[in-house]
Amino acid sequence: MRIDRVGVFGAGMMAVAAATVQVAAPVTAQTPATTLQQDFDAAAALDTKDDKTAALAAWQKLEGRTKPGSRSRGVALIRKSAALFKLDRSDDAVVAARAGLALLPASDATLAEDRWRAYYDLGSIAENALDYAGASDSYASAETAADTPDLKAASMLALANTKTFTDPAAADGALARADALLKPLKADGKLKALVARRHAILLLNRGAYEPARVYAIDAVKQLGGLTEKTDVNDVSARSDAAIASLLAGKADEARRYMAMTGAGRLTNGEFDPAVQMDVPPCGGEADLRPADMAVVEFTIGDDGVVRNVAPIYAAGGGAVALEFARAVRDWSWTPEQVKALPAFFRYNVRIEMRCSTAFERPSITKFLDADMATWLETKGLALPTEERGADAVAVVRQRAALTAAEAKAGANSLAMLPPLYQLVNNAVVGREETNVLARRALAIAEAQGAPSTARLPLDIIVRETDSADSWKDGAYARAVTPLLSMPIYANDPKARSAILLLIAERTDSRSRRAVLLQQVADDKGLAVNDPLRVGALIRLASLQQQAGETATARTTFERSGLAANQCAILDAPPRFLSSGGVFPNEALAWGFEGWTKTQFDVDANGRVLNQRAVLSYPPFVFTQAGVQTVAGARWSKTFRPDGGVGCGGLSHQVRFKMAG
Repeated sequence: MRIDRVGVFGAGMMAVAAATVQVAAPVTAQTPATTLQQDFDAAAALDTKDDKTAALAAWQKLEGRTKPGSRSRGVALIRKSAALFKLDRSDDAVVAARAGLALLPASDATLAEDRWRAYYDLGSIAENALDYAGASDSYASAETAADTPDLKAASMLALANTKTFTDPAAADGALARADALLKPLKADGKLKALVARRHAILLLNRGAYEPARVYAIDAVKQLGGLTEKTDVNDVSARSDAAIASLLAGKADEARRYMAMTGAGRLTNGEFDPAVQMDVPPCGGEADLRPADMAVVEFTIGDDGVVRNVAPIYAAGGGAVALEFARAVRDWSWTPEQVKALPAFFRYNVRIEMRCSTAFERPSITKFLDADMATWLETKGLALPTEERGADAVAVVRQRAALTAAEAKAGANSLAMLPPLYQLVNNAVVGREETNVLARRALAIAEAQGAPSTARLPLDIIVRETDSADSWKDGAYARAVTPLLSMPIYANDPKARSAILLLIAERTDSRSRRAVLLQQVADDKGLAVNDPLRVGALIRLASLQQQAGETATARTTFERSGLAANQCAILDAPPRFLSSGGVFPNEALAWGFEGWTKTQFDVDANGRVLNQRAVLSYPPFVFTQAGVQTVAGARWSKTFRPDGGVGCGGLSHQVRFKMAG
């Protein structure tokens, strides 16, 4: 979903302009071996060659030779930021870009491309982190800074992409501006296809399936049509057309476009599910619901690590799409699996996803939000509630409420807390702004003597949003763990338990997660039925079940006090007896192969109930067939005094493979 600025808009877009630089006062009388202009040209040449490490060193050298506070220092910092970004040093890149932008005079038109470069890279960094709100802010600034049609178009299309999942109306506006800008210009097929795809994906997510299909098919045509020649751009465009056609009720057309993506038609090897491939639980912090569904696109690296994750379509809204995308970032394939999979088929992979209803988890932060609301009520204030999915609309009211509160009571008054709290929890507010707002709110809460559990959510948000790389493995734990040593939290059983639970949620190591959860489960400061203890026990039982520790999982779950209808908690799971279902005729006709992961319950007589697919590859092709296959399966009978569900939350993988 990211824009290749060189490939789409031409190499001229990245051309390096000569700059007039100001020299810092020399510390010695020695004459430098090179001029600043020579250093600038050398660094720019290294950028062109994509020699990342050498380019960074060259820009750092130039930065040291420029005058502090000068526009030349600003240019060097922005070029250094771009080099840092290429080296995956996102936090350092953000600091350098912000520092460079602060030094560029707004009135200097010759610096437009550097200003654009900084904002566009800031947008890309945020987009990589799935901070689509922050990315949108930066792309909007890039659009304003751009002084050429190609740079403006790049910004508008990037903005439309991220706004699709945070503010669809704004995405529509960005695309309208792009259409008007590009209409009189001569654009190549790739650019026309990209514009059409942006329209198609926005319309898909707004439920306008037939118009989306028209745009998606046009994108395929602009790339050359349904030919045997296929690159990664063709794969994504054809998949868009397949999804739109299916949702528009044109199943035969959908199968044809899906077949021409290559998905499900490997000539060598198989596309196996990842060894680490969990779907997010229903409920939880994102309030996912069983009916929510998303299609997510990603690339599998040579090392089995997932990269370039981006949502494509969601039934449930943009927040749902981004939550499923975050889950995909934690998937892993083994090196052996990667070697068996042709490289081309590891790019722009798409999978259909739903949340898991097994061990549905209560939200930790919602308990903390309730403590903040309760405390504010004692002060005569209230946290307004917003409907789910309305963040793009709510943010206007929330900003107005913040302005009104500040005008009426002052910037540091307690009355500022409700609108500040609402804004820091609004999905369309970017990471950097959220950090600033959360710091303001935390300072007010501390000054007003807020209790620890009311203060804690703000402290966590401050630490989580400090870094652009907080999503990377271990970063969250490193940021939040120091809170456990602060007396205000360490001495409060609920606060310390909430911190441990939140760290466990973001910890990849199952053994480490179990240790953290056990600490909460055994915390003598919590009441037996405290929601945080219950949440820890549910999560711990799930881990034990996955490890095959049935008896331990049963005991752990019983401690939660919840209704024990999970098969692994009550007893050993029933035995699989027979399967049902048939290979789908459509998939058979087109030569597709694929798989689904299903989730279901089994009644006391061994019949399947409540069956649903939680993962499907390729998207939509085998979903119904996987569910039908499981629905027709039979399991051994399980005695239940009430004759009810004998086993809940089972999962089963169904693979569809062509004979021969």
